[in-house]
Amino acid sequence: QVQLVESGGGLVQPGGSLRLSCAASGFSFGAYAMSWYRQAPGKERELVAGITSNGGSTNYADSVKGRFTITRDNVKKMVWLQMNNLKPEDTAVYYCNAQRLYQYWGQGTQVTVSS
Repeated sequence: QVQLVESGGGLVQPGGSLRLSCAASGFSFGAYAMSWYRQAPGKERELVAGITSNGGSTNYADSVKGRFTITRDNVKKMVWLQMNNLKPEDTAVYYCNAQRLYQYWGQGTQVTVSS
């Protein structure tokens, strides 16, 4: 059974930090590119950050470059999103995504940036 389980979301003040985690199981994690997406109310889901299967390359949305960092551990079957200097516009549900021949999604974790 394929599972992607996100955690680490919550309420944080502007300028604060959060670290999202995604635990994977049920598929060949090391063969899949992993990404974080987010969806704010009334908006389409958007790509935030991605990392290749071996972790050798990453990409980021322009809006988060220099503030967010995606990493992975293929032994632990985990992927993380370190989010620094958070802004109110980062408020969204954040989803973990795995993609190769198939695409898998987690259930999402809410991030709210507000004073």
